[in-house]
Amino acid sequence: MSDLNFQWAYLWPETIFLGAVLLLFLATVVQGQGERVAKLLTRVVPVVAALAAALLAAATMADEPKSLFFDAYRVDGLSQFFKLVVAGGYLVATLNAWAPSTLAPPKRADYFLFLTMSAWGLTILSSAAELVTVYLALELASYSLYILIPVRADSKAAAEAGLKYILFGAAATALALYGLSWIIASQQTTYISELTKADWSLANPLGALGLYLFLGGVFFKLALFPFHFWCPDVYQGASNETAAIVATLPKMGAAIILIRLAAGLAPGDILTDFLAILSAVSITYGNLAALAQKDLKRMLGFSSVAHAGYILVGLVSKTPEGLAAAAFYALAYLLMNFLVFWVISRISNDGRNLTYDSLNGLSKRSPALALALAAGAFSLVGLPPTVGFMGKLWLLTSAWGVGYDWLVIVVCVNSAIAIFYYLSLVRHAYTEEPAEGSPAEAAMGQANVSAFSQLGALALGILVVGLGVVPSPVFGAILAASRQILP
Repeated sequence: MSDLNFQWAYLWPETIFLGAVLLLFLATVVQGQGERVAKLLTRVVPVVAALAAALLAAATMADEPKSLFFDAYRVDGLSQFFKLVVAGGYLVATLNAWAPSTLAPPKRADYFLFLTMSAWGLTILSSAAELVTVYLALELASYSLYILIPVRADSKAAAEAGLKYILFGAAATALALYGLSWIIASQQTTYISELTKADWSLANPLGALGLYLFLGGVFFKLALFPFHFWCPDVYQGASNETAAIVATLPKMGAAIILIRLAAGLAPGDILTDFLAILSAVSITYGNLAALAQKDLKRMLGFSSVAHAGYILVGLVSKTPEGLAAAAFYALAYLLMNFLVFWVISRISNDGRNLTYDSLNGLSKRSPALALALAAGAFSLVGLPPTVGFMGKLWLLTSAWGVGYDWLVIVVCVNSAIAIFYYLSLVRHAYTEEPAEGSPAEAAMGQANVSAFSQLGALALGILVVGLGVVPSPVFGAILAASRQILP
């Protein structure tokens, strides 16, 4: 095989998503005249693209690292792992949004087009090894999602959420671009491999401030404190299916960039200390704010602020184990959040926002969904034998003994706090009865949960528990990939 073909083989996930974007664009063009063709493309293309991209990313994960496009694009085990995660998350997102009640049929082709475009941007971001490429890929993934938020029929809250999302996003983008200009001026390079060897101390204030500003754009996608203000409002205003997408996929792109940047930092330097402090504050604020929420999506919004902080815990050690723990926890976060959002989307047949009381009696009208919700809640808390438990265990192990023991204590205390609001999901589903005349009581009599809904919940639940019981093969592969990016 020639070197050109050898390099091209690594770009198949990106190529597949680009092809899917073009086919879905065709669906948006012909949907007025060829309704059947448009519907077929909208149904088939996302599923086929996700499966093909996931398989090809997995097939090349163990290969030797490769640099393409003048070293601006790096294909290694970690990039292929995140492409696999993005493809898998995209598949779940498309199945979850198969026929949302809050989306008018003429808009479905456009909806899946922009969702696919965002996933394409995230696959590019997974391999970006240069800050301008990172910035362009991040914006490609972001602007596609901005369009999805207001697409909720007859909802002023969705329009408001979309406006907040794009305004906060524009501000974060401006900060990141301004910071990038300072990085270029002070360090004379935008390659991550060279920037990790640069001086980021206060002796070089221009470069240090530029990096912090650039990281602000990444923290916005991660919903890390203090760039989280958009998060609960956007989750609440968006449709259940769209909130599930915003809560999961963009976090994967932010995680891979932070992992690549953190790989070259020395433990204990000022930037690593900065990440540790942000992690502690984000975890504490997110959990305390989530305690006061009644709307489930707002609760999950503040929960994601806390989980963004958990991901940073793995970055402060600068060890292969720490980086692998952060990547593994990103996967765990995606799975357990999709599981909870899947159940929420199935319960809310009319697309309404749910509260804790909406779960009352769930174990009687749908035991399968109640069990899946319990698995998701236990994993979000970090209880065994779930993937959330193993993810937190490896995070804490990586941070202990490298100067951040205090951060481990903060995580443990906050995990105890999170028990209250996460296990309230289980309490309402299993021990509470629906109030007379409530939507939950009306749903009790219907009990029309489809086989598709139950199978999807069962599959995600098996992954959440299965990766908690047998995590070693996945973590071992991630650990080997993490060693490739360390200097």
